[in-house]
Amino acid sequence: MELDELIPQYGEKLLRYATTILYSHPDAEDVVQDVFISYLQNSKRAEINNIAAWLYKVTYNLCLNKIKGAKRRRWSFFEDIKEEPAVHMEDSLTMPEIMEALKRLTPQERALLYGRAMDEHSYEELSHIIGASPAALRKQYERVKKKASKYLDAHGYGSAEAPRTPNLCIVKKEGRRAL
Repeated sequence: MELDELIPQYGEKLLRYATTILYSHPDAEDVVQDVFISYLQNSKRAEINNIAAWLYKVTYNLCLNKIKGAKRRRWSFFEDIKEEPAVHMEDSLTMPEIMEALKRLTPQERALLYGRAMDEHSYEELSHIIGASPAALRKQYERVKKKASKYLDAHGYGSAEAPRTPNLCIVKKEGRRAL
């Protein structure tokens, strides 16, 4: 498959995925650009069986490498967060609450949450991207949902007394899918 076919098909998806992991749109753009360059320079690209899985795996790994590099340079990854959403959440929660809940997740947890909820990857597909067994990812996904919900509940966004009682869900263009 050529780049002029890949970029329209996967560019935006990979950008949203990388932005969710990195919390930085400019860094995510750099990663996605590097993914496509890596694909173009891959001499064995004709042998890639599942292009989507390969693209997501490379994006995931480059995001983690970028985070590790930032930690080595002692940069705070969340100092310069823009108020632009990585994912569009239901209006019943405001962006700061979602951002705070997601900040408490590790990059791997955000990748799993986004891959499962937004991109609707199966656990088998995610196992190829993240490098863990489907059973382990299924269990981890349940823990990630509880972790995010626990934070939101602790801050009054899930209790009966709260003025808003959202169900944590991600809104997609085609509809919405509950976490």
